[in-house]
Amino acid sequence: MQPQVEQMLEKLEHLTPDRLAEVEDFIDFLHQRDQDKRLRQDYARASEAAFAKVWDNDEDAIYDSL
Repeated sequence: MQPQVEQMLEKLEHLTPDRLAEVEDFIDFLHQRDQDKRLRQDYARASEAAFAKVWDNDEDAIYDSL
């Protein structure tokens, strides 16, 4: 096991049940935030091709340099 994980486990052993619940909630929050970020990135990549058809045109080429 990684030393950092072992240190965290030792610290967790000294927490009250209420504090452990808070730590668990925070871990869940971090996991959800990371998952949401990946989902937004996936949506952006998936829509690039559709938007390219609209954005890549000669009429709007002047805006490409902005």
